[in-house]
Amino acid sequence: MEEGTFESPGTCRVTIPDQALQWDRREDCEVRQILDRVADKWSLMVVALLEHRTMRFMELRRDIDGISQRMLTVTLRQLERDGLVKRTVYPVVPPRVEYELTPLGCTLHEAIQSLVIWTETHQDAIAAARTAYDRAAAAAAEVSAPTAPSTPATDGR
Repeated sequence: MEEGTFESPGTCRVTIPDQALQWDRREDCEVRQILDRVADKWSLMVVALLEHRTMRFMELRRDIDGISQRMLTVTLRQLERDGLVKRTVYPVVPPRVEYELTPLGCTLHEAIQSLVIWTETHQDAIAAARTAYDRAAAAAAEVSAPTAPSTPATDGR
């Protein structure tokens, strides 16, 4: 096998030791699939809300602005499948279902918390960069915009 190649199409293990912490960007890479799942906005919100407490479905839905019932259901199922959220159904009428983070989900929350802290620390710099970019883009658009052809003045005759 050639150095730097993969053992099989589905594996993400890199054979070059210096690149061991990098992930494969192919769609079938398991690391990429996990990152896609845990880094989507709804999963991040669910994990953040379940920190140190158990919540029912409607509590989560009420606390996550903009999420549909279907999207919350899909997100919770995926997080449960990945072992990040535990779903408990109580045998009462009507049935009561609660969600909580698993120990693995708690470790994800710690990582997410680092990202949130970074975002809060740098939000002013990011806002300034966005403003500067938007200003430069608007100026560039004005320069490249075609001007209307001038019409000769008429003297009213």
